[in-house]
Amino acid sequence: MCPDDRHHCETASHPWIDGYLEHLIVVKGLAENSVSSYGSDLREFLIFLLDRGYSLQDAGEQALFLYLLHLNRKGLANRSLARQLSTLRTFFDYACEQGWTGANPARLLDSPRTGRLLPEILTVEEVERLLAQPDCSTKLGFRDRTMLEVMYAAGLRVSEVCALRPLDFDPQAGVLKLWGKGGKERFVPLHLTAIEYVSSYLEKWRSRLSPAQEAMFLNRSGKTLSRQGLWKLIRKYGLQAGIRRAISPHTLRHSFATHLLEGGADLRTVQLLLGHADIGTTEIYTHIQGQRLRDMHRKYHPRSRMQVRT
Repeated sequence: MCPDDRHHCETASHPWIDGYLEHLIVVKGLAENSVSSYGSDLREFLIFLLDRGYSLQDAGEQALFLYLLHLNRKGLANRSLARQLSTLRTFFDYACEQGWTGANPARLLDSPRTGRLLPEILTVEEVERLLAQPDCSTKLGFRDRTMLEVMYAAGLRVSEVCALRPLDFDPQAGVLKLWGKGGKERFVPLHLTAIEYVSSYLEKWRSRLSPAQEAMFLNRSGKTLSRQGLWKLIRKYGLQAGIRRAISPHTLRHSFATHLLEGGADLRTVQLLLGHADIGTTEIYTHIQGQRLRDMHRKYHPRSRMQVRT
């Protein structure tokens, strides 16, 4: 999308879209970034309709199909097309509930087929190497080691790491209070090593960063460490640890969940720790575990090594 298209998208407006976005904020409690993404998708759809003589009121199955075809020709992958269609389905569902339209045209369309992408995870040994990279004799190094320990111990989202405050840590109970998606509060326990690192960091090291803001993890200027800064640190320490795959802050979250399941934790517990509203989101990790079990079975079961005779 060119700059002019982006500006067009940002300025396009319709009462239905405005009402739906307000519903997402006030009733659903979605985060600002999520609502912004929904708004951008819907405004782009609105512009497509207006440019071709359609309106939201009379948009039918054909108009939606043409829009998906338009996006496909722009190079959007099936996964992105499925997300766009999901946005339109929920939007028109809301429009039907409000009595703005009598039917949901998006319900008649099948989602493009998408292969379920398994998240990138680290082995336990790779996690250990990653955690060992920061130089704990320096204030930034100790901050980084503490941050990595917390991310792996609690399976945090990058936004949750950046939003942590010292008061969110209860050293007596050994838990973190987190504010996840939609402003939902949850409490996640830490293991003893992570508790010791957080306690030492808050007692001895954080003050050396000359705090100018309330965040737990600060940059060298004493302000809240940014999401971009956290991404850069993960990439840097990953390379230092000899991990050649592309990893991100979310890689530690995926590894946390997978290692818990492999250790015997049940899916419901992992769902609560991750802060997933829908257990279906958590089930992606069972696919990783299942694939590993199949690989091990094929490798070590005596009959798996036998050739089939016909």
